Formats: sequence, C-alpha cells, structure tokens
Amino acid sequence: MTGGHQGRCLCGAVEYNTGSEPLWVTVCYCRFCQHATGSDRMIEPIFEHETFAFSTGQPTVFTLPSEGSGKDINIHFCNRCGTKLALTFERWPDRLGIYIGTLDDPASIVPTPENSKHIFVCEARPGTILPPECRTFDRHATENDGSPIEPFIHSSPHVVER
Repeated sequence: MTGGHQGRCLCGAVEYNTGSEPLWVTVCYCRFCQHATGSDRMIEPIFEHETFAFSTGQPTVFTLPSEGSGKDINIHFCNRCGTKLALTFERWPDRLGIYIGTLDDPASIVPTPENSKHIFVCEARPGTILPPECRTFDRHATENDGSPIEPFIHSSPHVVER
C-alpha cells in the first residue's frame, strides 16, 4: 500500500499504513481516552477504514461499550508489548482512528482549527487550555443517529474550569 502514514507498536511486531491522509483529527478528553492513553487527552487522527492496513503482524482486539454512546469500541493493540495502535467503532464501521503517538512521525499530522474537533471537554482536567477557533463539544460532535451537534468556538484560548 502506498501513500498515507506509517506507524508501529513499541516492539515493532505490528506495523500499519494509513493509506491516506486523515479525514479529521479528534482530540478527546473523555475518561475512556484518559485511561487508554494514561494522559489527559487522546489525539486521534481518523481515517477511512478501507484505506488502512496492518502491514506486519495482526493486533489483538479488546472490545467494550462507550460510556458516551453505548456502542462498542474496539481497541487494537500489540499482544507482545501492549501498545494500543488503533480504534474501530460500532457507531462508525467505515472509520478507524489511530493513536497519534504510534506514527513513525507523529508531527506529520497536526491538529488545526480547520481539521480538528475537541470532544468531551466536559471531562477535561481543570486547567486544560482549549485552542482558539477550534470546534469544541461538551460531549460527542454528533447524536447517536448521526445528526450533527452545533460546536462552540472560542475566539481566544479557553481554560477549562470546574
């Protein structure tokens, strides 16, 4: 597969090629993403599932329901080193998200106001700074039926308070 971005797990047993540029970048502050990353947020470029391929090895999949939507989320990880590589979704079967830190060049995809959305800001840690001009959502960006939710856009950096 040519084009796209290359990535791998920590030990190199599982490698992937995204096959394309991301459709958008989701920056999520929900507790699931905090637990999954061990950080205060997940930066997750989203791709068409059909362009993505694991080129070396096959990940193990752990499935659990999303607290936000009730739909299953599938976490694809290396069963040798434990690195989480990608997410697939019952809610969006044609999409796949990657953990941006698994890219060979994580700086090759930069969240911008034009290509990103910040979701679950209601669960962001106090003191989190949301960038200006980015689309932010209290929870999801769409209803379970797929209808869009109107974003809030801050004109200057916004500090999350509780």
